[in-house]
Amino acid sequence: MRHWIDMYLRTARIAILDQLQYQVANYFYMIGMVAEPVIYLVVWSTVARAQGGEVAGYTTGEFAAYYVVWTLVRNMNIVLTPYAWESRIQRGEFSGMLLRPVHPFHFDLAYFGGWKFVVILLWLPIAAVLIWIFRPTLNPTGGEIAAFAAALWGGFFVRFSLLWALGLITFWTTRVSAIYELYFTAELLLSGRLVPLSLMPDWAQSLAGVLPFKWAFGYPIEVLIGQLSTAQILTGLGMQALWTLAGLGIIAVLWRGALRTFASVGN
Repeated sequence: MRHWIDMYLRTARIAILDQLQYQVANYFYMIGMVAEPVIYLVVWSTVARAQGGEVAGYTTGEFAAYYVVWTLVRNMNIVLTPYAWESRIQRGEFSGMLLRPVHPFHFDLAYFGGWKFVVILLWLPIAAVLIWIFRPTLNPTGGEIAAFAAALWGGFFVRFSLLWALGLITFWTTRVSAIYELYFTAELLLSGRLVPLSLMPDWAQSLAGVLPFKWAFGYPIEVLIGQLSTAQILTGLGMQALWTLAGLGIIAVLWRGALRTFASVGN
């Protein structure tokens, strides 16, 4: 156990030092990610004002709160995608990773986990500007802030484990874009990214409740903006743990078969 803790801490430290060397690049990347929720915020704020100040219980200030928090959740949920897996295998990078004494999953999780501390630090000035411009209605309690911190990392673990599992498809095919786009479309519609799930039809809300997407995106946002009871918060944390374990289970099942079919291609 001490060996694993040391490996995670060292890799996370390397990630932090690495990413701090590229602060400008990180900022431009984060601004690109922030553009999406800001567009949604402007659209829904305009709709709310046109309908007398609110839509389905959301005021303009509450929409602002939702999408400002969304900017942090979005950047926290940037993980290793199947596109990166394609590159790793096509360029032969994964062959070297398999020679390491540590499972590639642990290295990736530790590195991306370390990167998130830089993301949070760099997000704070962006959040300050967005709050100054859009004036969100956001008054969380201490308990909600603590629960949000847990849900934020829980969402990261859910998306990381599931997309890492999805990336294993590249061991059987070097092109996964069509499959990933299908996953991304479902995530966009049923996660709370495009629109708060409470504005969706009842059947969509029910479906989102049993799929993993909501627990990585919409749920952490709802925790901080004060829309959930204590029981709902605890249930959400349980669902995050369940879907993280599901992702790990899929990885465990596919990993042995993936290695048997592995062939590195490229220049």
